[in-house]
Amino acid sequence: MSTTQVPYFAFRDYPAGIDQQVEEALLGALRSQQYILGEAVEQFEGEFATYVKAGITIGVGNGYDALVVALKAAGIGAGDEVIVPANTFIATVNAVVQVGAIPVLAEPDRHTCNLTATEAAAHITSRTKAIIPVHLYGQACEMDGLMALAQQHQLVLIEDFAQAQGASYKGRPVGGFGRVSATSFYPTKNLGALGDGGAVVTSDPELAAYARMYRNYGQQQKYHNQIVGINSRLDTLQAAVLRIKLQHLDAMNGERQRLAQVYLTALQGIGDLVLPVTATGCTHVYHIFNIRSRQRDALQLHLSAQGIQTAIHYPVPVHLQEAYTWLGYGKGNFSIAEELAETSLSLPLFPGMTEAEQGAIIANIQTFFERHG
Repeated sequence: MSTTQVPYFAFRDYPAGIDQQVEEALLGALRSQQYILGEAVEQFEGEFATYVKAGITIGVGNGYDALVVALKAAGIGAGDEVIVPANTFIATVNAVVQVGAIPVLAEPDRHTCNLTATEAAAHITSRTKAIIPVHLYGQACEMDGLMALAQQHQLVLIEDFAQAQGASYKGRPVGGFGRVSATSFYPTKNLGALGDGGAVVTSDPELAAYARMYRNYGQQQKYHNQIVGINSRLDTLQAAVLRIKLQHLDAMNGERQRLAQVYLTALQGIGDLVLPVTATGCTHVYHIFNIRSRQRDALQLHLSAQGIQTAIHYPVPVHLQEAYTWLGYGKGNFSIAEELAETSLSLPLFPGMTEAEQGAIIANIQTFFERHG
């Protein structure tokens, strides 16, 4: 079989003309000479709030800061317990520790890989103050149960929708369910900037006012500081880029969904492959197309030898990270998270990916399982 070089991710001019629009927007922001909290930031904040059907967006420096600011604004602090999924990017858990709170890990659902109300409920104690559902890989969490649970126990629901901009639950966009939510605009995200960026989203005006102050040294007016804040502001140039990309987000997500459907159809019933499952009422925008196989490592090597790049999200679960030994968990504590870490493989999927590239991936996976059963 001939070798087709396929990147795991590539920036393509998709939809056609978007690159030129982004360049023009950058030039406009450059010429405005308002580089910090310029007009484009406020415009993007308004447009993004409208998009996620939430009241207010506060642009910050990156997705991690968005989580920290969201937690701080929600009043989460020293000694508070926060329930987080055991399989997530480390930023979610680090942010909890950053505000002095204690991360309490919960198993994900075996099929959707997302945190569910049933699993979260098992970890609630008198010290629990918040739950952070992560819309992992681009799939919306099943929010009804989580919202009911939060209400029942008077907990703050904080969505982490860094991987799922544009996904929805029962027709409503993610990011607008939590009392406050956080997202990232890291370049490879479905809505990606040309560098770091993030946002806090809320419909609570008091929370928004705190977040807006906290991101800018704790001041509403220069040199008048109401609280001890940080410096984490969405860059004007990035906001200008994000305004363009937001206009095309649904088209880019639609292309991701189309490519995912090609995989789902072609890879059905091959070997021991476990394909993504989308829960009822949820949409999936496939930030990551995650397959699972007991032969993951051998499959990855085979694809790599054919010039096909893949990724693993996430090879070491949070509870087995050296940084988190102090939580006192060990191997076997979260068997589903551990199984995901050992079997997950992320296939290339990005807007602008060609039919030939995807065809080569599918053909090589089929060949591998023909040989290895």
